[in-house]
Amino acid sequence: MTSFNVIMTSPRLADPAVAILEAAGCCIHYMAPYPSAEAVTALTRAIQADAILSRQGPVNAACMDASARLRIVARHGVGVDDVDIPAAAARGILVTRAPGSNTQAVAEHTMALLLALAKDLRPLSTAIAGGHWRAAATKVRDIAGMRLGLLGFGPIARAVVPLARAFGMQVSAFDPRKPDSVFAPVRRYASLRELCGNVDVLSVHCPLTPETRHIVDATVLAALPAGSYVINTARGGIVDEAALAAALDSGHIAGAGLDVFENEPPRPDHPLRTHPRLLPTPHVAGVTDGSLVNMGVMAAECIALLLSGGAVPAERIVRA
Repeated sequence: MTSFNVIMTSPRLADPAVAILEAAGCCIHYMAPYPSAEAVTALTRAIQADAILSRQGPVNAACMDASARLRIVARHGVGVDDVDIPAAAARGILVTRAPGSNTQAVAEHTMALLLALAKDLRPLSTAIAGGHWRAAATKVRDIAGMRLGLLGFGPIARAVVPLARAFGMQVSAFDPRKPDSVFAPVRRYASLRELCGNVDVLSVHCPLTPETRHIVDATVLAALPAGSYVINTARGGIVDEAALAAALDSGHIAGAGLDVFENEPPRPDHPLRTHPRLLPTPHVAGVTDGSLVNMGVMAAECIALLLSGGAVPAERIVRA
């Protein structure tokens, strides 16, 4: 018997997660990819949602006010920048996330982007598809000995470390919020500028907050050695895209790999979509088969537990 209405802000949810929600008496209402805040609000009001399983659409204060029954917003993933956390706290609405659900997948994607850039895979494959072979500009670089700098040293960054070291890379990191004890495997730098002056690759792994928005700006990019790479598998707003485009245009940054953009999807005429030095992917680093199940199940468990009067695991609860 259906007792609860749950919005899924995307068109699909892993079968094991669906089973958990249905067993808890939930009816799932799916949305088109990347719905607007207005669309999420409209559906929340129309069905008087008890829960929102947030994957691709923003959940703001207006959405929370649209249903007096709304009790939980469960993120289908780790980042919570799509959810207005202070607004939820003010309304007594629980916000949860799925820590660790896609850690290994995102770490692997980070290395895939780096390898593709250093080995010049996109230009070379495009040249061959166009009937050409090697060109004078072809430059395939060694990974061994390259210096990797990690901006942020949470679980995903730490999962990158053994992968990078397997290729013979030197790894260092900057994260002012972490204790010295977690940096044992790598060298810790005291500032982002200091880190940038001592690496060949800057890989972004911090959350998007007011303090980190556009933290990778023109000044930070200029601090990187000429010919460096930038990788971002975290959140798009952390990197100043206009500054990155300028650094790519000048050649100071040899290449960048972005799985995330400040606005997703980016507009069709966004200059980074077709930039010859950029390798973009559509926010899929954590969207492997295994990660989708992990994220969906953890979010569904939080919803089912809360709506049935159970205890949500403390490590999944997001505090304001």
